[in-house]
Amino acid sequence: MAALIQEKLLDERLAGLEKARSWSPRVVSKLESLIRNGEDQELYGINPIAFAAEKGMQENEAIDLFLHATKLRLMEMNWHLICPMCGDQLQSFSSLKTLHSHLSCNLCQLNTEATLDDFIKVSFTVSHEIRDIAFHHPERLSPLDYMTQYRLSREGRFPDGTRFRDGLRRLIRIAVFLEPGQSESCEIKAKPGFLASHDFLNQRTSMIEVREGAAPQSEVTITFLDDQAKGSVTELAPGTVKVTLKNESKLKGLTFAAWIPPADAESPVKFDPFLTGKRLFTSQTFRDIFRSEVIGSSEGLAIKDLTLLFTDLKGSTELYERIGDLEAFSLVRQHFDSLAKVINRNSGAIIKTIGDAVMAAFLNPLDATHAAAEMLQEIEGFNRSLRNKEIVLKIGLHKGASIAV
Repeated sequence: MAALIQEKLLDERLAGLEKARSWSPRVVSKLESLIRNGEDQELYGINPIAFAAEKGMQENEAIDLFLHATKLRLMEMNWHLICPMCGDQLQSFSSLKTLHSHLSCNLCQLNTEATLDDFIKVSFTVSHEIRDIAFHHPERLSPLDYMTQYRLSREGRFPDGTRFRDGLRRLIRIAVFLEPGQSESCEIKAKPGFLASHDFLNQRTSMIEVREGAAPQSEVTITFLDDQAKGSVTELAPGTVKVTLKNESKLKGLTFAAWIPPADAESPVKFDPFLTGKRLFTSQTFRDIFRSEVIGSSEGLAIKDLTLLFTDLKGSTELYERIGDLEAFSLVRQHFDSLAKVINRNSGAIIKTIGDAVMAAFLNPLDATHAAAEMLQEIEGFNRSLRNKEIVLKIGLHKGASIAV
């Protein structure tokens, strides 16, 4: 069945996107082709880093493309708290204001605070106003698709390159939505490893070891309670076993049972590059067009490693006294414009200006160092045009941990 697209809206918003900034050739048409021809799963949780690699684009331009497309309501932007061990998108938020930092994955036995560096992912989905896709209605998805296509990040991979969600899909023997009081059963041929059961909606997990020498069992029941999942046994012998998933909690569950081989249980999941919260924070485009986005958490969000650049004008008070307030203010504004161009050329973003000072952020300390050197050259050229109104720029750099507030 052909995709139902709101043609008039699409044309209007694509025209706005064309005008948003100067793009490289065919950049907007590549996004249009994806919207028109992509499968539903390709239009959900789009990774702009992967999009750039696939389409032969610069990563920063691809990020800008999706940010402007979001502003024009071609796309919807989501912030995800992801488990660094399995890639489960544990929680998703449409706004930075509602994002919080606590991350808990029972499946991986992980309980920690998220950082913008690697636990917080930003992705984009086609706007429901432009094209309605199955992933706009996750409650209508099959249990297996909800788990593996909607919840699990496509970037997570086993060491052999297999996507984690594809590998898990092959291992799952039963996946079912369970209302309170309901139960479902299936037969599983258990080999040495683990019989894993998990509720994706409520983070309740049971792991039963399958090993030689354990007592043989013909039936096993996994009971999902309000605060835990409990197996009727803690271990069982290899062989065919009837597994019953029973929901005795007050909440609807999305449960599965799977046989997990020992190698998969111990294999670390690696991630393809994705757009992190930290990288988005150092995007000038994000800061310019999403000024209303603020962090709602009172504690802020941790960043493990970021480079900050600070500038200040030496003797600015004397400058105002020497040449007058209006002319000095004009010079300060001109020097801001010059510094902003240098910062943006070197993949940085201005966090704020304070009086005649600038605070900027960079992912890469080398970019910040290059920016500092270019700033000095810019100010040298700037001064040649001033005639006896020379300004002196002071620059400092800091690399390390910080908190976004």
